Amino acid sequence: MVVEAPEGVRIMRARPEDAGEILTVQRAAYVTEAQLYGDPFIAPLIESVGQVAEAIATGTVLKAVAGPRIVGAVRGRLTGTTCLVGRLVVAPDRQRQGIGSALLTALHDSVPEAAAFDLFTGHLSEGNLRLYRRLGYRETRRERVADHLTLVHLRWER
Repeated sequence: MVVEAPEGVRIMRARPEDAGEILTVQRAAYVTEAQLYGDPFIAPLIESVGQVAEAIATGTVLKAVAGPRIVGAVRGRLTGTTCLVGRLVVAPDRQRQGIGSALLTALHDSVPEAAAFDLFTGHLSEGNLRLYRRLGYRETRRERVADHLTLVHLRWER
C-alpha cells in the first residue's frame, strides 16, 4: 500500500528499520507539546527506538515519506473492533500541509475491520483538536491526569 498525500508525500507501512528515523520525527514533533504542558518527560519523548520498533512489528504503523526522508507517522493497534490511534506526528517543518490528515485517513483505510478509531490529546493542544474534529472525530470524555493535563478522548466511527 502506497498512498499519495500532499506535495509528493507518499504514505506506506513502516518497517522495523524505520524506527530510529520515526523516533527522531516523533521527538521533534512532541517538543512543542512538552513545552505547552511544561513537562519534558512526556511518553513520546522518552520512548526508546526499541519500543518504536516493537510498535511497528506488532501494530499498524504508517509513515509519510518525502523523497528519502520520513516526515510523519501514525500508529494503530486493533483491540476488538476499535483501533487505538497513537503518535500521529509530522516533522515541524512539514506541519500544516495536510500530511497529518492524510496519515490519519490512510490509517482508517488500512484497518478496515475497525468499526471505530479512538485517540486522545491534551486539552491545550488546540491544533490537534481542530484536526481531529475536522476529520470527524467527536469528543467522548475528558480525563484529568495531572494538575497541568487533562486528556481529551475522541472517537471516529465508520
